[in-house]
Amino acid sequence: MKGGEHITGFTLLELMMVFIIVGILATLGIMQYQSAVEKSRGAEARKVINTLRSICAAFYLEGQDLSKCTLNNLAISNIASAVPISGQLPGFQCWPTHFFTYGISSLVMPSQVTFTATRCTAGGKKPDLGSGSGSISLAIGFSDGTDVWHTVGGY
Repeated sequence: MKGGEHITGFTLLELMMVFIIVGILATLGIMQYQSAVEKSRGAEARKVINTLRSICAAFYLEGQDLSKCTLNNLAISNIASAVPISGQLPGFQCWPTHFFTYGISSLVMPSQVTFTATRCTAGGKKPDLGSGSGSISLAIGFSDGTDVWHTVGGY
């Protein structure tokens, strides 16, 4: 080096630290993105359950009876078909077009029903929340006006 020249640049240690910090930030960003995507899928399932609730509420208001609140009347597939059926929701088997299967998990009393949306895990649809499969259920008491949500898996 001559007296008037000054060489500038980054050391290898400085560059490695920058790459480590960028890697950590990218990892956190990807995890947050995956969590947001999975929560939006859960929101879609809640919307579908609310639609099913509205249909059953109409049946209940007609005759104070939920006997019409069946898979067929709610357009939920009652066969194990891997192929989507037009105008229906998946009932017993996951379809490539949906991330949840839907069903009536219990009909306890004439004025109570529980809907469940279960997260599909087959066909490359592993939930991004890291907890494996999950579910969302809504227990409805039409006579007393109660709605109780229950979630498993971070939804």
